[in-house]
Parts: sequence; structure tokens; C-alpha cells
Amino acid sequence: MSAREVRRLMVTRHEVALLDVREEGAYAQAHPLLAASLPVSQLELQILDRVPRCSTTIVVYDDDGRLSLRAQEILRRLGYSDVRTLCGGLEGWRQTGYQLFQDVNSASKAFGELVEARRDTPSIPPQELRRLLDSGDNVVVLDSRRFDEFQTMTIPSAVSTPGAELVLRATSLAPDPATRIIVNCAGRTRSIIGAQSLLNAGLHGRVAALRDGAIGWSLAGLDLEHGAARRSDSTPLQETDAMRRRAREVAYRAGVRHIDVETLDFLRGDPIRTTYCFDVRQPAEFETRHASGFRNAPGGQLVQETDVSAPVRGARIVLHDPLGARADMTASWLAQMGWDTYVLDDLAPCEATGPDRPQLPPLPQHGLIAADALAEKLSAQTVQVLDLGPSPERARAHIPGSWFVIRSMMAEALQALGPPKPLVLCSPDGVLAAFAAPEVEALTGAAPMVLQGGLAAWRARGLPVEAGLGDLLSPTTDVYKRPYEGVGNGHAAMRAYIDWEHGLVEQLARDASHGFVVI
Repeated sequence: MSAREVRRLMVTRHEVALLDVREEGAYAQAHPLLAASLPVSQLELQILDRVPRCSTTIVVYDDDGRLSLRAQEILRRLGYSDVRTLCGGLEGWRQTGYQLFQDVNSASKAFGELVEARRDTPSIPPQELRRLLDSGDNVVVLDSRRFDEFQTMTIPSAVSTPGAELVLRATSLAPDPATRIIVNCAGRTRSIIGAQSLLNAGLHGRVAALRDGAIGWSLAGLDLEHGAARRSDSTPLQETDAMRRRAREVAYRAGVRHIDVETLDFLRGDPIRTTYCFDVRQPAEFETRHASGFRNAPGGQLVQETDVSAPVRGARIVLHDPLGARADMTASWLAQMGWDTYVLDDLAPCEATGPDRPQLPPLPQHGLIAADALAEKLSAQTVQVLDLGPSPERARAHIPGSWFVIRSMMAEALQALGPPKPLVLCSPDGVLAAFAAPEVEALTGAAPMVLQGGLAAWRARGLPVEAGLGDLLSPTTDVYKRPYEGVGNGHAAMRAYIDWEHGLVEQLARDASHGFVVI
């Protein structure tokens, strides 16, 4: 399929999933605005949830066509019936004259910049916030990211209030109408969307975003707090009904439609449209009890990472939240981003419990080895372990003596390894290793073993692990490192990142394919 045909489908809101099957590090260097990163290395682990309808038009691309061919083979084996490659790959898109974007979640970040430009969302510079905090002014700082990101680093005194929780909880955290509310995130997007959510819901005159977020705070030479544990859900809710009404009004203005269970069943039964169903609460609430068929996608992260949760452009999105406000406010943003968005009003039957677990195709048949048996073979130096897990997880803990390998680079890795001993494949829970086993057998002519239960089983047995990346057979391009995640020349990288975000509105205008409408 040509770049023009793909773009035409996107602009006219016909369903299409444009999937970049390179590793995330390559994707972050350049990609079309509405393309989603889904590396061929991870296809079986993610595709059933991310593209749930097997007749969806899927267009895959890479740099030279090799990964696209492998992705087509895997997708067709899994039952996807309309899989195409992008003519000319990424270069074909470029040569057609279309824009290429950097970083990850680029569409959401560009949308956030457009919101600020169109609504003139107020912001406060880091030095001014520092002065207010030091002087004991009546101010509260709400961090709109996930709790784990908040714990990594945040503004001193900030309270973790993930995006969709802001409208529901702001008046409980700041009951005095004179209290100034400052919303922050790591950079800009969630600060802007969070602050504008509160403004859209009627909290005028006392809300602002922290300009450039925690990155701006660092660039100003101010110290961040690490390991904070302050959470908004520890504060009793106040004015819940009022905030629900306000969120509902915003959703109506954005064109969100509200449906009952019977209509949801009708949408789900449509064989020619994809319907994503998301419960937008925080994971702990979701795990307690939730409606069957709804995946967990906390609202703030769903707006921030729409390409991850819903890569099928042109699909429907149905949101659910028993309290209503979080679903309505999240839906209002998705509708402005061009999604066909609904909120389920009925209290759907909530019989499911536990965490959100990915759908997986059947695992290939393969030989398994238990952790204790592998430990004996490693001690005798009679096997070689290849670690296929994500590089950040490997840096935290890996089996001593194992080699890091990216699945899509397996052929090159095996060649570099030389004549191998019998191979054992490892991944965090053993699933990715199982899917990679047939490929390794095809490359070597010998069936590898798979560590049963993966690294989790190894650690559960109390067997030793090492920190750090250790021995590498592949570069660590499987993930994109944010500028605040220990990259070299950190301040220069952070400044370049902020400058890039500031330039997104102009690039959106040049691209002209997004369909964003800011109310």
C-alpha cells in the first residue's frame, strides 16, 4: 500500500493500523505521526490486544523490508487477513513528501502542544513555583503521571494525582478556593492536559501547568525529590457529584456519546469495526472488580499513549468508570483527538477481578528446562543462555553469564556468538522465549531449550542474579531512553527535548493529517 493510500485512510477515518515493526529506539528517531511502534520482536505478545479484529487493514513498515516480511508472516500465521507492507518503507513515506516525527507518543504530545496554543493554558516557571513553596504560599502541586514515574522523581511536596484523577480529586486536595493548583509531569504534555482539564471543568483563576515540568525544574538548577509516596487516593473525596456534572458537560461539548450495555453489545458485535473497551481507573481499583471485556488503561496514560492502547486509527473507543468523571474527562480529550468515543453509562456487570492480562496466541511446542537444572548446567558450563528480555529489565537483574539478544537481531547475534554450546532462551516470564524458539531452531538446526517460567522462576528459586547490562550480542535499541533517563549530556538532551516539543504545533500544520479539534 502506498503512503498516499495509507494517509487517505487516516484522513477519512477509515480503519487502518500503521505499524512500525522496528525496535522502539529506531522508531523514536523518525516515524509518521499516526504510526504505532510494535516491534516484530514483540508481535505475538501484543498484537491480539492492540489489533483485536483480524480483518483490520494492517500496514507494516521498516527501513529495508526484511522486518516487514517477517511481520507479515507472523501476522498471517495468527489469522490476520489484510496485511500489507508500506511501499518503500519509511523512506517511501519521506519521499512522498510527508512529515516524519521523532520521539514516542508523538501524536499525543503534539496534541498537548496544540491545546496550549489554542487555549493559552496558563503556566508558571519553575523559579516562581520554588519561591511560592519556600514562602509557604497557599499552593498545591499535583503530579499527573503514573505513580511509579512520580516515585522516580518529582517536584518537592507534589502529590501523585494521575491525569484522569485530577478533576475528580482536585477540590478534595485543595478545598480552599484560594489555593493555587499547579500540575506537573516529566515534560509538558500531561502538565498541559492536566491543567486544561481542571480549567475545562470550571476551576478558573487558580490553575496552571508547571512550565516544562520536571525537566524544566532540573534545567533551572532545582532539586527533584526521589522516592515520594504521597498519593491523592488517600484523601477522602469531596464535591464528587459537582465534579461529575462538570466532567459530563465537558464531554458533551467535545461530542462524546453516552451508551447503555445493550448499545455496547451492539458495537462489540459489529464485524467491520474495531471497538476498544477501556476501564480508565487506576490499576488497584481495576483489579478489585471490573467489567468483563474491558482492559485497564488509566485515563491520563490513555490520552498520553493512545498509539500504544489503540493503534487502529478510525476505531471506536468505549470508556467505563463507575464514578463517571474520569471516563467523561478522558473521553473529552480522545474525541478532540479525532476518536469516535463513547462512555458506558450503565453500571456494567463487574464480575471480573485481577490485573489486566494480555491475550496471547498458543505457545509453540518446545523443550523446557527448570531453573534448578539450568543452574547446574551453567555451573558445569555446558549451556549458553540467551536473554531476550527488555534491556531495562536486564539492567536491573539478569542470569550471570547470559547474553543479551534482541529477537529481531537473532541471526546476527548467533553469528557473532560463534559455534555455540546448547542454547537456553530466557525472557521475563518465558513467553517471549517460547515464541522465539522455532526461529532459533531454524537458524541453528538445533532446538533450544526455554527456561520454564523465565527469569521470574529463576529468582523465585533464590538463584543469583546480576545487575547491569553485562554481555551484549545486540545493541540496546529495543527501548527509547527519555532525555531524563541517564542519557549522555543530560542537560543538553533535556533542552533539545523541550525545544522539540515547542516546535510540534508548526510540524502538525505541515503534516495536516491529524484531525485534532480543540474545544
